[in-house]
Amino acid sequence: MGDPNSRKKQALNRLRAQLRKKKESLADQFDFKMYIAFVFKEKKKKSALFEVSEVIPVMTNNYEENILKGVRESSYSLESSMELLQKDVVQLHAPRYQSMRRDVIGCTQEMDFILWPRNDIEKIVCLLFSRWKESDEPFRPVQAKFEFHHSDYEKQFLHVLSRKDKTGIVVNNPTQSVFLFIDRQHLQTPKNKATIFKLCSICLYLPQEQLTHWAVGTIEDHLHPYLPE
Repeated sequence: MGDPNSRKKQALNRLRAQLRKKKESLADQFDFKMYIAFVFKEKKKKSALFEVSEVIPVMTNNYEENILKGVRESSYSLESSMELLQKDVVQLHAPRYQSMRRDVIGCTQEMDFILWPRNDIEKIVCLLFSRWKESDEPFRPVQAKFEFHHSDYEKQFLHVLSRKDKTGIVVNNPTQSVFLFIDRQHLQTPKNKATIFKLCSICLYLPQEQLTHWAVGTIEDHLHPYLPE
């Protein structure tokens, strides 16, 4: 008998070849669940946890213009961006999400989360789970790390403060696995006009080869550290 890992690799390669003919992504063969946790610096304060109402997989080329715009504005280097575009990467979009607080469960809506100016957030953590489409198996955690620290996105917000664009602002973490789509708004205060940056949506970048790399544990196991009381 052949090696199971070898057989699995051959089967995936055949599936990729079939999908290329159909101009589909391997990600189209999966269902996804995603959760977003805003982890606070104050350890006694529970994380703000949200469930994504729908995860939308899209191909990298759809956002080539946004990526290259980031290069022009010195958000990240041309070399790293071209490498990103050339990879077989899946984008997983989270345009809408709902709070997992017990007192607001069932209240699904688009939520704008203020990211700046505020100094109480330590990092944003995204937890991704998947399973084969039309499968009765439980969702399993994808073995990939999606984190974006406050210090990293604050640097980029300070950089775009001097620019005039209100929409189309995209910032990314150093590993280019998490992209935040940001809306700039202005609030008039008694003394001056304040600029705030609100999160519109999140996009995760995942190499297609990692779609079948699962970690152990259930959704509940992985959400437990972030769940509200």
